[in-house]
Amino acid sequence: MMTNLFSIFDPSTNIFNLSINWLSTTLGILFMPYMFWLIPNRYNFFWNFILLKLHNEFKTLLKNNYFQGSTFIFISMFSFILFNNFLGLFPYIFTSTSHLTLSLSISLPLWLSFMIYGWINNSQHMFIHMIPQGTPPILMPFMVLIETISNIIRPGTLAVRLTANMIAGHLLMTLLSSTGPSMSNYLIIILIFIQILLMILESAVAIIQSYVITILSTLYSSEVN
Repeated sequence: MMTNLFSIFDPSTNIFNLSINWLSTTLGILFMPYMFWLIPNRYNFFWNFILLKLHNEFKTLLKNNYFQGSTFIFISMFSFILFNNFLGLFPYIFTSTSHLTLSLSISLPLWLSFMIYGWINNSQHMFIHMIPQGTPPILMPFMVLIETISNIIRPGTLAVRLTANMIAGHLLMTLLSSTGPSMSNYLIIILIFIQILLMILESAVAIIQSYVITILSTLYSSEVN
């Protein structure tokens, strides 16, 4: 019996005193070898089409900062988050992206590397970003303070956005499914239909959130040059 609503996100389940829930983050690797069975196959065509579209999108966003291979890190991050978001929709598979431990470990090192690179190599450009063009002199100290705070909280907003969206959908589906035993037959049919719609919505959220966090990371990287 579930004693706590948030126990569905509990990573403490273990076998032989070994926590195995986080192993779900490696399950995405199992999807990769399939493309080597027969080349070219439909899966290979479909995945290459997605990666090419993402590459062109990130290349456009990076603008002058683009160099050969610079989009690989963002495409890899998109793939990793997408696989983990989708795997969390399957029963009895731990949703690793619903924890700040994972989402912060993705966004914080990226943001730190962008900031360190920008302040060391383009410090004048970074100072210019602190004050928007056309700001009155009297408001400049406040604008520097606001821009500094908004810059510092960027990795936190990336992590919380991903985590909150993953948690919200899972909690809603759990709450609705827990009311099933007390419902009549015709209400259960309606409940199943609602759950199917929520599953479709969660699938869309899994794609959108992985895309959003990757696009925002790309935009943050393009600001340091």
